[in-house]
Amino acid sequence: MRIGNKALTVGKLSLLVVLLLVMLAAFGCIGIRSSPEGGSGGAIADGTLFLCPALKQAGGFGCSAPVVEGALVAVDVSDGSRLWEAALEGEMSSGGGFGCSASTVPVAIYGSPVVVGELVYVGGYNGKIYAINASSGVLRWVYPRQGSLQPIVGGMVAALDSLYFGCADGGVYALDAETGDWLWEFATGGKIWATPTINGETLYIGSFDHNLYAIDAVTGQLEWEFETGGAIGSTPLVYNDTVYIGSFDRSFYALDAADGSLQWEFEAEKWFWTRAVAYNGTVYVGCFDGNVYALDAESGEEITRFELGSPVYSWPVLVDSRIIVATEEGEIYVIDTADNQAELLADLEETVYAPLCASEGIIYIYSQGQNLYAINAESGARLWSLPIN
Repeated sequence: MRIGNKALTVGKLSLLVVLLLVMLAAFGCIGIRSSPEGGSGGAIADGTLFLCPALKQAGGFGCSAPVVEGALVAVDVSDGSRLWEAALEGEMSSGGGFGCSASTVPVAIYGSPVVVGELVYVGGYNGKIYAINASSGVLRWVYPRQGSLQPIVGGMVAALDSLYFGCADGGVYALDAETGDWLWEFATGGKIWATPTINGETLYIGSFDHNLYAIDAVTGQLEWEFETGGAIGSTPLVYNDTVYIGSFDRSFYALDAADGSLQWEFEAEKWFWTRAVAYNGTVYVGCFDGNVYALDAESGEEITRFELGSPVYSWPVLVDSRIIVATEEGEIYVIDTADNQAELLADLEETVYAPLCASEGIIYIYSQGQNLYAINAESGARLWSLPIN
């Protein structure tokens, strides 16, 4: 079914993808930068939304390096007021060029925060994990204590008193969630930009080496791996003992969660980046081709497709029995799973890449225009908006 009237952007790569591919660089001290900007989805706990906005820059010309910093922001979901903001300070890099001695490494954040108890966790493009007190914004610990890993692009998952994440060095890491101490590391053969999923005591994560890995979350030992035809940047969905994952080979796969055997494969016209959502025996997954596909969870048969006219990068959310989807162009659609009908809920007229989050019938959306929106999932009414940077 065709929804909306905006033309599908052909051959256009996401700004997010471009930013992730750009190497950290600065041209001397003249304020010209080519660096990741970040901007995460939100996480909600106890009436507070935690979000990492895109980088803000202060400073300018001359030979004092511009100050570039990331932050974790806490917002009261009832009215959109800021509760606190914790700066995430980067380390100084050596050599700023043109006679400058140093420049500040940006702490861009792409993965959504994770909240467990009194701590909020975020992973930075600067290769560090930050654990921050959820009430005060005070830093509890940083990993690694000295130096840094390669960029951390995906988000984290917390389970079994541990924190798990992938890294651009190809490693999957497990830390003690309370102390930040290293527990184990598993090496893949390519960069990792994906956020892992935990089901029971098994962690599932994709790599740019084309493989999806199932890893014992306690020991870090490999349980099985499955090779696709392309890099994997999406996050797995585990539903009814099946793992669902999209790949840059334009295919969406269903695998047996126990042994990784292929159950079925569905091919689209472009990449799959976003995480899927499942409800009542149907899997819904957005694609770069501008469609959201409704697939039978058991057979992979296409039930219907929703032609939204713009690529889908953002993670959708399930609110009661309805699925909320954002397109790149900022149109927000609601899919009724009872009859698989879709309608336009709201139009932000701003680019959306960040995952959506929802709580008590309200959807929270962070746009590339650096605005945070709270929208009623039933009526589409805009309850409040907050310039977040």
